[in-house]
This record gives sequence, structure tokens and C-alpha cells, in this order.
Amino acid sequence: MSRSGQPPDLKKYMDKKLQIKLNANRMIVGTLRGFDQFMNLVVDNTVEVNGDEKTGIGMVVIRGNSVVTVEALEPVAKMQ
Repeated sequence: MSRSGQPPDLKKYMDKKLQIKLNANRMIVGTLRGFDQFMNLVVDNTVEVNGDEKTGIGMVVIRGNSVVTVEALEPVAKMQ
């Protein structure tokens, strides 16, 4: 659960390309395929970005407590 006691509202980011900043100064780019109430993320077609170096790492599961920020790299529809 997030700090507010509510599960994260990431439905609008499903199947969208995201840039995710992780702790330890790591950055990945990929397509969100799933998430849970702890903000664990399943990301597909993932590329780790380290300066100008890019490494393809495929499909990954990211623990929610490792996520610092999530940024959409394509338009996201507003949910009501």
C-alpha cells in the first residue's frame, strides 16, 4: 500500500512506455504490463539507461520500494 493506505492508481499507465527512476541512481525505460498494491511493477521491453549506454534487459519485476519516480513517455488518458 502507498503511504495514504490506498493502492497505487497506475491503471492509466498500463501498456504505456514509462521511464522509471530506481534507487541507487538507476534508470530504466519500458512498457508497464502489471502492478500490485505494493507498487511492484512488471515492465516489458525494458532498457537500462546509464548515461549514453543502453542495455536491453527484457521483462523485469521491480519491487515497489525500489521505485523513486515514474514518468510517462507517451500521452496518458485522464481517468475519472
